[in-house]
Amino acid sequence: MENKAHALAAGAFVLAVTVLLIGLALWLLRDEVNTTSYEMVSAEAVSGLQPQAAVRYKGVAVGKVTSISFDPDNRANVLVRIAVSPDAPITQSTFATLAFQGVTGLSFVQLDDEGKSAEPPPPGPNGPPRIPLKPSALRQLTDLAGELANQVGQITDRVNTVLSDENQAAFSAALQEIGEAAKSTRQLAQTADRTIQAQLDPARTNIPRLVQQASTAIQSIDSAAQQTRRTVASFDSVAGDVKRAVDQVAGKGGVVDQLSESANTVTATTLPRIQNLTEDASRTIRRLDRIANSLSENPQAFIYGTGTIPPGPGEPGFGQPAPGGPAPTTPAPAAAASR
Repeated sequence: MENKAHALAAGAFVLAVTVLLIGLALWLLRDEVNTTSYEMVSAEAVSGLQPQAAVRYKGVAVGKVTSISFDPDNRANVLVRIAVSPDAPITQSTFATLAFQGVTGLSFVQLDDEGKSAEPPPPGPNGPPRIPLKPSALRQLTDLAGELANQVGQITDRVNTVLSDENQAAFSAALQEIGEAAKSTRQLAQTADRTIQAQLDPARTNIPRLVQQASTAIQSIDSAAQQTRRTVASFDSVAGDVKRAVDQVAGKGGVVDQLSESANTVTATTLPRIQNLTEDASRTIRRLDRIANSLSENPQAFIYGTGTIPPGPGEPGFGQPAPGGPAPTTPAPAAAASR
């Protein structure tokens, strides 16, 4: 009976251990069933990152690292595979960085999203989608420290060049010259101060008189301004009178209209009369011209007229008048004939 009891206990122990092992295997494999695989490729070292390391999305645990190996497409790169819960919002703009847990030196994968896309990432060369692995903050600080070290070295070289023996001697000479210039400036300022004091002291007694003269000038300016205002008012009055005069001259029924009517009257009545008088005077002038031509050709006609002149004594045809008879008649003067 005792042997059977030991055998039963041993069988129960083996059964319990088997159940525990099966449960442990199921517990370990539970994440492999409901996860999505992703790949990350990095050309930098992934120090501190181990398989089974945590994968967090903005600080929330969403998966773990399943494997770390070399990229078969490029052996210089590191290929990291992760298993992420399907509930994690992985998109095409999601990226990964390596973060460190305290001071232990162990790393985990930190996922974040830039928010530029809501589409899921496409499949990668090996099947699982790829998430870009950006340099970690420590790596960025290391690179920045290297750049700062280079810049500090350059600055040090420049400072050494500036502080060379020749430049130090030149600086010393320049400082000495600046000191002498400052001393000369101080002396010049003192001299100018004494000169100004000497010039201003006599002028202080004239300040009240100058103030009084300025007050008188201001009063004169005020009076001139008042006179100017009165003159401007007079100009306004004169301008009103001129405007009224212009309205009387150029307005309706004014001088301009009267002159226009007078001009029309002269054009309609006076000019025809003047034209008739001009024609009569022209005819009279032409008659006088003909009379003057006749007198020029035959001046005797003005005395004897235009008839035949009888012969005088000694001329052929002259007849002696009979005694007691009437004297021979003389023709009438030309002027009488013309009348």
